[in-house]
Amino acid sequence: MLLRGRPRALGAAALLLLLLLLIGFFLFGGDPDCELGGEREARRGEGGGGDPGSVPGSPTPRVPSDGRLRPRGAAAFDGVPLADPGGHNRSDCIPPPPLPKCELLQVAIVCAGHDSSRDVVTLVKSLLFYRKNPLHLHLVTDAVARNILEMLFHTWMVPAVQISFYNADELKPQVSWIPNKHYSGLYGLMKLVLPSALPPDLARVIVLDTDVTFASDIAELWALFAHFSDKQAIGLVENQSDWYLGNLWRNHRPWPALGRGFNTGVILLRLDRLRQAGWEQMWKLTATRELLTLPATSLADQDIFNAVIKEHPWLVQPLPCIWNVQLSDHTLAERCYSEASDLKVIHWNSPKKLRVKNKHVESFRNLYLTFLEYDGNLLRRELFGCPCPPPPGAEQLQQALAQLEEQDTCFEFRQQRLTVHRVHITFLPHKPPPAQPHDVTLVAQLSMERLQMLEALCRHWPGPMSLALYLTDAEAQQFLRFMETSAVLSARQDVAYHVVYREGSLYPINQLRNVALAQVLTPYVFLSDIDFLPAHSLYDYLRASIEQLELGGRRKAALVVPAFETLHYRFRFPSSKAELLTLLDAGSLYTFRYHEWPQGHAPTDYTRWREAQAPYRVQWAADYEPYVVVPRDCPRYDPRFVGFGWNKVAHIIELDAQEYELLVLPEAFTIHLPHTPSLDITRFRSNPTYRDCLRALKDEFHQDLSRHYGAAALKYLTALQQPRGPA
Repeated sequence: MLLRGRPRALGAAALLLLLLLLIGFFLFGGDPDCELGGEREARRGEGGGGDPGSVPGSPTPRVPSDGRLRPRGAAAFDGVPLADPGGHNRSDCIPPPPLPKCELLQVAIVCAGHDSSRDVVTLVKSLLFYRKNPLHLHLVTDAVARNILEMLFHTWMVPAVQISFYNADELKPQVSWIPNKHYSGLYGLMKLVLPSALPPDLARVIVLDTDVTFASDIAELWALFAHFSDKQAIGLVENQSDWYLGNLWRNHRPWPALGRGFNTGVILLRLDRLRQAGWEQMWKLTATRELLTLPATSLADQDIFNAVIKEHPWLVQPLPCIWNVQLSDHTLAERCYSEASDLKVIHWNSPKKLRVKNKHVESFRNLYLTFLEYDGNLLRRELFGCPCPPPPGAEQLQQALAQLEEQDTCFEFRQQRLTVHRVHITFLPHKPPPAQPHDVTLVAQLSMERLQMLEALCRHWPGPMSLALYLTDAEAQQFLRFMETSAVLSARQDVAYHVVYREGSLYPINQLRNVALAQVLTPYVFLSDIDFLPAHSLYDYLRASIEQLELGGRRKAALVVPAFETLHYRFRFPSSKAELLTLLDAGSLYTFRYHEWPQGHAPTDYTRWREAQAPYRVQWAADYEPYVVVPRDCPRYDPRFVGFGWNKVAHIIELDAQEYELLVLPEAFTIHLPHTPSLDITRFRSNPTYRDCLRALKDEFHQDLSRHYGAAALKYLTALQQPRGPA
């Protein structure tokens, strides 16, 4: 019995010892796999002395394949320490409290110009894709970016997203005294003034550069506020390069920083604490002192943030490196992670952007391109379980859609009219010409299939243009690449391109025209179509005609530009009216659609035009649809006409009803080039239901015309009694 019991006792003792060791490890040793491994290192720093200007603990632990952060001891990169300024209130093992499901997350972004506005769209797509919480975006913008983004978010109509704009120009005086060599210019310094620029009752905000891409839910980043001590006010990821060590090249002298310093592409700000600490005075005093010996900032606000943190290290809470993986020219970001799938935020902080060198850049680039070309319409989804007020206009839109009957054979037409398309105006950099009293902008719309017309149009029309393009998100990027490779198009800065994102099966032709028309800056517009080439001299001739006819006063006139067509893909474009008449007589040119739809342009009276030496007046007639020059405040196109048919006819009726004179210009002409038929015209020709729906839309238009103009509309109703084909 004694021999049998002794092994049992020894085994029990060993088991008890192992249990005690495990309990002691978890009570006193900590969990080596915790995310923010700083408290243990802070205790070491307090007990063991060391450099008071450095902080033990690494904010850039490596991410192993299981996706969990592991602390790497006191060295961040290559033995260079980076501080835990607080040295307390940082838990290795206690995860942050769960985020309330529907808490409103606050995000601030500084954005200026056309290119930066496009970057914001891609960033916001990545945010919306992963988010489960309502968002409030605080956008500090110049006038250009505000004009673009205000229209974009108004038409995007994303649920549970609030937008507030702040005028960057009003903030410039607060930072304009700081010399800055960074390519971001003054706007790269504006994050410094956010505590005073944002609403005083706003306590916390995440600040993002426009060149970051999210690969995770931003709520996880917001949850890191829980790791802040009572004094910490700024959450940052360590700078992932040797920039602030000053050893990149000879005589390299960076601004002061703790160790490698911090990168400000992703910032968590406790605005309330910064205000209490006197942040404005703090950063201004630091910047003023450093600029006595340094000529300028090299990395904009980041230099000043780091200099302040060097002087006041208790302000900063280091964040895990995966929340700002920096792809700069001298990046050491690969030391942060072991697998690209571990990352949360990619930061394209090199001027080379997607062309930066990194062994994982292909994976990062694919993530970025996914959101660049992602269909933004899919992000209009409601947040599950989070009741939020609908976007402006959404309730009225839903009520209008609810009144439609899906059994109606024309449901597709009526639904398309009510569709709110996302609109990105001035998609590319645009420099409008100086204001001139008689200037004219060519207005047209197109889809991807007509993109090849742009270069020829630019050669024929040297004046400003406003063009609406109906594209998918992916096609918008193809268009961008097409523009970059075209010497003709990239040389033109006076052409404004407005992307209307595709949604629905019918081409919203009049909605596109209205978008382009609304963005015109000149007093007059030439309402054209993309498959027409104007005479080379037409731009100058129109401006001279407007001045001679004194249209700037009370006289309301629509100047008719006679339209012709060729059936040849290659032909010699006439340089004058005389040459055009020669081609017309030879059968190389025809009056536009004379063989298919003669009533569309017959009132122009081409016989009279051949001999005319001065503008002459013509009368409106049924189905007349000339191309005209009118003031930019002319009536808008009727959006009910989608697809093919009657879209221009209805607009000319509106002009006539508002008593515009129709004046034909004797030396003006534009020529239609042949192309494959559009999908909508093919459907019109082959589908009787399509034609029936067009007639129904015409009848509704007549009824609205009568209600609006009363007895004056009788002539249109009488003239249109006879059944005719559409224009």
